[in-house]
Amino acid sequence: MNKEILNAIREKGILLEKEIFDVISGMADENLALDLLEQLMKVSGQKMITKASLNKNFEFAKQCVQELPGGVKTSIEKVFIKLGLNLEIEKKTIELTKTNLESEKDGVGDVKNSSGDNVREPQKMKYKIFYADTTNEKKITVQDFVGHFRARYRELQGILINRQGMENLTSINKISGNRQNLTFIGMVREKRVTKNRNLIVVFEDLTGQINALIKADNENFKAVQELQLDDVVAVKCSGNNEIVFIQDVIYPDSFVLQKTKFDEEICIAFISDIHVGSGNFLGKEFENFIYWLNGNNELAKKIKYIFVVGDAVDGVGVFPGQERLLKIKTLKGQYDAFAEYIRKIPEEVTLFMCPGQHDASRVLEPQPILDKTYAGALYEIPNFVMVSNPCMVKLLEKDKEFKVLMYHGASIHPLINNIEELRIMKAQKTPAKAVKHMLKRRHLAPMHGVSHSIVYVPNIEKDPMVISEVPDILCTGEVHRLDVERYNGTLILTGSCWQSQTDFEVKVGNIPDPCKVPVFNLKTHELKILDFSLGDSVFGGKDEN
Repeated sequence: MNKEILNAIREKGILLEKEIFDVISGMADENLALDLLEQLMKVSGQKMITKASLNKNFEFAKQCVQELPGGVKTSIEKVFIKLGLNLEIEKKTIELTKTNLESEKDGVGDVKNSSGDNVREPQKMKYKIFYADTTNEKKITVQDFVGHFRARYRELQGILINRQGMENLTSINKISGNRQNLTFIGMVREKRVTKNRNLIVVFEDLTGQINALIKADNENFKAVQELQLDDVVAVKCSGNNEIVFIQDVIYPDSFVLQKTKFDEEICIAFISDIHVGSGNFLGKEFENFIYWLNGNNELAKKIKYIFVVGDAVDGVGVFPGQERLLKIKTLKGQYDAFAEYIRKIPEEVTLFMCPGQHDASRVLEPQPILDKTYAGALYEIPNFVMVSNPCMVKLLEKDKEFKVLMYHGASIHPLINNIEELRIMKAQKTPAKAVKHMLKRRHLAPMHGVSHSIVYVPNIEKDPMVISEVPDILCTGEVHRLDVERYNGTLILTGSCWQSQTDFEVKVGNIPDPCKVPVFNLKTHELKILDFSLGDSVFGGKDEN
């Protein structure tokens, strides 16, 4: 380490977490290292500087860095990213340029290099990223979950109040002993079936709780029957403070009021569940996709963003006996191999990746970005952006925003198992129908608990699984089957996979649909489905649209 930097650390009496110390000591630019040290001291607000303390003072960190001169600001932002800190909630314009390229323009959108080969011209990529809050710095108590569900209730209440049909809206504690027609907004606390096969739902709000009954012959019985624990809905009913009789329920629901279309013809692609390291990984087919991206296909040239929706690798110890099924036995080795594939993707294509259950991130949702200890190779790829699960990415063109909500999709299975309509239709084969229910409820994982396969990290300020903004596209992974649906203006895409059928899938009867890549045109809104199975085209891209 440079003596001047070391002396500065000693003089100021600073204690650095090892990873932060390693980053500073490895910086070649002495002045930049000293600037970084000053910023870390400001942000941390204490002599012991750790990643946890920096995350805790996130907003101040962002403000400090924004005030720096352009060149220094960019360099320090990159250092924060290397430390695995989600500093840039709003990504600024990033210009990706090819290195060592002697070039001159030769027609629109093309560049000729010194060998005379056509390559795509680097373009400015504009986007904003809104990460989920994944911090957890203290022991979790029951009160944290109380605060979490109160926060969820308040946000969904705000959405419901703006829905039509909110006549006679009241809170539960203001329901009198006289029979009346009313509407209240409540969270489902309990459901039970009576001996006459009627349904009683116990609702609660921030003021109290009440029993609500709906008869089996009511025309809205099915809508009430599909309510899940912790759902927040508006209830139209009649009755008094002893019991109310449900007439209808209104879900928060989602609506895209105006379609966003770009002027420039830019395309985005979606992949998920690659499972590098698995003995069932379809490596040749994945290379086939990358080969196609690097070719002269007109559609491939238009792709500027790829969304990688979780489970990039197969992981280690994810389930009992997994080790005997792995081709690459270590988690770091799997990410190193995945990084080698990503480096072959053209630099002008920006990739966003959220984690899944097989990735190097906690299983509890929301999941933070990948752990640098294992996925360090990915941190060195300039056009690879790691995001949380879930995460909203807004693609920008002038004053236009196209919203893509990424969620790996662990809640798809419990939704199918607990909603009768989905269970009867065996929606494992058509998983986008389950994702519709996320949009209807405005929540990505409404049911909490080990029995439902979804466990949250509680957040008393804001439930990060609430769909606060309606996306143009909601993309998921998890089920290994490509499925497409539209719901009130939102395009739903459940991801394919790059893994052949596993022993577990044989056991549960899941038939994967591998090697499919949906490509969406931001100008025309045309969706094409490409099949990169080796049997269809060695050089990629059977168009199934």
